[in-house]
Amino acid sequence: MTRAVVFAYHDVGCRCLGVLLDQRVAVPLVVTHRDTPGENIWFGSVAALARKRGIETITPEDPNAPGIVEKIRGLQPDFLFSFYYRLMLGPALLAVPARGAFNVHGSLLPKYRGRAPVNWAIVHGETETGATLHEMVEKPDAGRTVDQEAVPILPDDLAVDVFRKVTGAAERVLARSLPKLIDGSAVLSAQDLSKGSYFGGRRPEDGRIDWSAPAKRVHDLVRAVAPPYPGAFTEVEGKRLRVLRTRRCADRARASPFLYVEGGRLSAACADGGVLELLELELDGRPLSAQEFANRIGDRRVPLHQELQ
Repeated sequence: MTRAVVFAYHDVGCRCLGVLLDQRVAVPLVVTHRDTPGENIWFGSVAALARKRGIETITPEDPNAPGIVEKIRGLQPDFLFSFYYRLMLGPALLAVPARGAFNVHGSLLPKYRGRAPVNWAIVHGETETGATLHEMVEKPDAGRTVDQEAVPILPDDLAVDVFRKVTGAAERVLARSLPKLIDGSAVLSAQDLSKGSYFGGRRPEDGRIDWSAPAKRVHDLVRAVAPPYPGAFTEVEGKRLRVLRTRRCADRARASPFLYVEGGRLSAACADGGVLELLELELDGRPLSAQEFANRIGDRRVPLHQELQ
């Protein structure tokens, strides 16, 4: 029977671990993470799934520690799989499996290598992304690809919507590739890394809105970091206003950037004259309806980057 040690976290980790078990791969060990205190845990628990299936589970701070490497080597796995595990696996670990180490990445490699690929794709206005199964090498997300599947990014999709599509694609890619990996018929293709870029992790402060940007770019940022991610934000009256959902409008503004109310809608005129309707807001941690905020503005045009008087 094929044996695999699995490094996994998040929904992709749950779904892909399920694929291995459904295809009768023996998984003697799952390596996952402890949930980070203060993090919004909106996704499935790999640890809970592994416990339910009777699989030994560990959460080391460093998966590359010599003792962990020796433990995994002693299990004599055919494969290592990494499914949204957050830490890099070093050369000593990658050398352990008899038949290779493979990762599922949430983009159409070689595009958006690195961290937060779904969020970065939306920030940059992409109309599609996907999931890629690839061989792990020392350089992140740079190994030969086994298979990938594209999913659309619709104009008003939030990051969580796209992530769910990518999760489904990851599950399907693994399910159809696994038999070929096991029987040795999988054809691996080298990546042309010049056709993609590497991106680092995103921080909450990266959600600050630049109101001098075109309306589409602001809309894409809002979508990319909308809850359950930290959210886009600006400053009003010395308080942080989180802009959680917007809609692009056909209206054009003659001057910008500013907030205004027209036809009962709270809107933002952006630098290119494009207009966004602000649909969901939060002021200093308190949910605030667009109508409530519109009432604060009244019939004034409020320049952005300036405080309300």
